[in-house]
Formats: sequence, C-alpha cells, structure tokens
Amino acid sequence: MAQSGAAESNTLEQIVDRLAAFEPVDGLPVISLYLNAQANENGRQDFERFLRKEFSERARTFKAHSPERESFDRDVERINEYLRDELRAETNGVAIFACAGADDFFEPIQTAAPIESHRLYIYNQPHLYPIARLMEQYPRYAVLVADTNRARLFVFGRGKALSSDEIQNVKTRGAKVGGWSQMRYQRHLEQYHLQHAKEVADQLERVTREDDIRHIILAGDEVIIPLLREQFPKTVTDKIVDVLSLDINAPEHEVLAESMEAMREHDAESDAERVERLLNDYRAGGLAVVGSTDTLEALAMGQVEELVITAQQQHVEGDREDVAILSDAEVVEPVVAGDDGGTVANIEADSVIVSADLVARARQTGARITFIEDPSLLEEVGGCGAFLRYRIQPQTTDSAPQPQHA
Repeated sequence: MAQSGAAESNTLEQIVDRLAAFEPVDGLPVISLYLNAQANENGRQDFERFLRKEFSERARTFKAHSPERESFDRDVERINEYLRDELRAETNGVAIFACAGADDFFEPIQTAAPIESHRLYIYNQPHLYPIARLMEQYPRYAVLVADTNRARLFVFGRGKALSSDEIQNVKTRGAKVGGWSQMRYQRHLEQYHLQHAKEVADQLERVTREDDIRHIILAGDEVIIPLLREQFPKTVTDKIVDVLSLDINAPEHEVLAESMEAMREHDAESDAERVERLLNDYRAGGLAVVGSTDTLEALAMGQVEELVITAQQQHVEGDREDVAILSDAEVVEPVVAGDDGGTVANIEADSVIVSADLVARARQTGARITFIEDPSLLEEVGGCGAFLRYRIQPQTTDSAPQPQHA
C-alpha cells in the first residue's frame, strides 16, 4: 500500500497560507516569480534569458545602495542559486517568493503541473493569484479503476499521482457444471463479488475522508460498477463526477490523462452552474455579493464562504483605493513582466492589486476560491463575486446588527 497524498498537498496549502499572511516591510520589494520549467524541443528549460533580462531591467529601477536595491540583489542571487542547484528534473512549474530584507523571506514551490508562461511580479506582498489558480486547475481528486477481483485507487493532484493503492483478491474462474451445482457456484460468485465491492468501497471512503477528496472518478466494467454504487455511502456518491471506460491494467499516465480531461469537462459545466447560482442569490438579496468593492468588504469582515473570480486576471475590475481603505496602508505600484508581452500589457495595475488582495484575503479567512475559466460568465459584474456565510442586517434604533446565517 502506498502512502497517502495528503501530506504533500497540505504542504502546498500551508505554504500559500504563510504567503497570504506576509506583512509588507517598509516598502521593500517582494519578488513573486512564476516560471514554465518544461523542457523545450532541445530538452532544456528556456527561462534563463527571461531572468537575465527582467532582473537586469528591474534592478535599475531601485536607487543604488538603497535598502530596496540591496534586498532585491540578494533575492536575485538566491533565486539564481536555487534554480541552478535545486530544480528537480520532473518539475514543470516553479513559483518563488522572496524578500531578503524581511528576515530573508524565501518560499520556493516546484510542481509537476505546468505554469503557462513566465511571470515576474514585484510588489509589496506575494502575488498569489497564479498559484491559487494552479491549485484549482489541478485539484486533489481520486480515481478508482476496478473489476470483479481487483481495484486500483489513485489520488492525483498538481498534475501527478500523489498516492496509489491496490486491492487484489483471488481471481474467480468459471466452472463447467450444471444444475444445482451451477446455481450454488453462481451464488458463491455473486457473494464473492459483493464482498470485493464492499472492501473496495470501504477503502475509497477512508481515503476520500482522510485526504479530504472532493471529486471522484470511477472506471470499471458493467458488473463491478453497479455493485460498488450500492456499497458507497452518500458522502462518496455525492463526489462522483464521471464514470470512464478504462482497462484495469491501464498505465498510470493514461489514467491521469483521461481523468484530467473528465475533470476539465466537469469544471466547465459546474462553472456555469455556480455563476448562475451566484447571480440568482445576489438578485434575490440573499447570501451573495458581486463586484470587487462589495466582495473585498465582505472578505474583510470574514463573511465570505467562497470567492468566485475569473481565471483571466485582466478581467478583474476594481479600484486600488478600495484595497487601500481596507488595508489602511499605502498601495504601491506593482511591476508585472512576462514572456508574452501582449497579455501582460493588458493587465492594468488596478487589476493586479485588486485580484491579489481578493485572493490573499480569501486565503487569510479560510474562504474557498473558485476560478471561472470563461471570462464572459462574470463579465457583467466585474469579474468576481462571493457566496457569504452570513449577511449583516441593517442596524436599527432598536437593536444591534445580527448575523443572518444560511
């Protein structure tokens, strides 16, 4: 039996929470670097030229020998050393957050899931939008591939297998008998299949509970799937998003590819449903808000259960003054650079500031974050909204405001 995948995934969750809790230090620059580390056609990573160019250009924007320049130069040196000495061969995406002047703050992340393109953000706090989106693009989910005597259980996350397990029972063989003997054999076979299904169902329930799995994909033949469904508790049944046609001996990479495609299709369908529910709740004056101003305010008050935000950062509309008021601090101008200049040029500073604050506040308050891939779904409300844990009733002269829970 393989080890559980919860530990590695939880480590990423913990890192992102530490990043969200970072406190700006005397205007010192915080580097948030995202790199696509996939090998090119020559088998090599191609981010070195991007780093040389951007680090050189950004360094000149800080006054020589200033605390800002010294912190930046130390960060650049440490980042280059890390990429040279500690980058793993299987890594496809890298995110590094650094501010040497803040007690040598340095948080690197390597992932098997690819990062789409190189990005460099320089701001007064870590920029978490891309890593939060990556976490939602490649969530932790379970895949069960089974037949009547064997089952393989995978937990995938961040584009790779986090754990795998197998249940192997004695294989049943057909018997050439007739009459009562055949009937007894058939009853024995059915009982055996039922016992196998119970064992597999128990294992799946345990893994999904211990690893906090929210999505399950099944694959199996026409005999075992109905038996399994009969054994699943409601907590498991409610998490099943698809049933695939996969052979019990399918290689792991095939199981991963097929299941990821199924997850993408499920996400596309659920995105539209989630946004429709958000808008309906908002129109009814219920437990929902839309637009960055009201969403930021609800996050600041700890009201938000789930932040719903567009996956395209340039479509997040908002005013940096809202962030400044809620933060009670000066909002500095961010620097954004990337290897696809046209896209970067379309990301206005206010979009960077507002989207960064939305995601950071969601992580700080334990709110879920859902990224909506189709920008048109949230276009009319400025690219974001939120489901609320409770709403605060208007204050009257007779009573203090009371939380109204769902």
